[in-house]
Amino acid sequence: MKPLKNMWIKTLALSAIVTTCSVQAGMLEERIEEGDTIRLGFAAAPPWAYAGNDGSPQGFVNGIAVDVLERMGHTNIEPVLTDWSSLIPSLKAGRVDLVTGGMYVVKARCENMDFSDPIGAFGDTFLVPKGNPKNIQTYQDLIDQDLTMVASSGYNTLKDAKDAGVPSSNITEVPGPTQALAALRTGRVDAAPTNVLEAKHAADMDDSFEMTDPEQFVGRDKQVVGIGFRPEDKAFRLAFNKALKEYLGSDEMMATVTPDNYIKAFLPGDLTTENACQSN
Repeated sequence: MKPLKNMWIKTLALSAIVTTCSVQAGMLEERIEEGDTIRLGFAAAPPWAYAGNDGSPQGFVNGIAVDVLERMGHTNIEPVLTDWSSLIPSLKAGRVDLVTGGMYVVKARCENMDFSDPIGAFGDTFLVPKGNPKNIQTYQDLIDQDLTMVASSGYNTLKDAKDAGVPSSNITEVPGPTQALAALRTGRVDAAPTNVLEAKHAADMDDSFEMTDPEQFVGRDKQVVGIGFRPEDKAFRLAFNKALKEYLGSDEMMATVTPDNYIKAFLPGDLTTENACQSN
């Protein structure tokens, strides 16, 4: 992510949990008029979103959100780091104003918050030990060999695995990606189904991991990702979408997102948030 431009950023320790933040509910536009910050809620899930050493919002979803907000004239932005499973509850409770963690747009989430237009479209795959000793490519491979898997609370892969027939007893649910990687690294599970970007990032950062072939993965189709808003902030979301439309795929965007492995192939094309909310 490129350096932030003329922006006040509240430093946030990586151990901070959003539930310690004071609740400041109310229409986002009203809060902005009163001089309050726009609070970006995200979990530590690189390369989507994470906190820099200085507490600044890093990762390509944060980068997109910050750039678009700046185009709208907003620079008073505050990063709020929390657990993945706390993101939607924090938005609904008014502890954050936008969810920038990098969430697939799925029906269950659409029932709890509103998404921006898509910022990208991505698929899933498996993260496995180096060499893929169990030859895992699909959920059926887990079933056939009675293997175990791990996924973070709130990840679509938990439901997808169960829908595919993986026994609940073979699925370990953990608070976030850090714990999922630890479970795989220590051999407590055989695989970690996740999105392609997180799998590639983990494999690039730790040579004890390997990403399976996304083309062999059998699961949900390519899924769009959006930024989350409260329903009562509809006017702000529509203004955000208008600025996003002009920004998406621009040289400015690609300069921001390329360092976090976002490439033009991930642009959403004709995929829409409305269809994603209705179809899964």
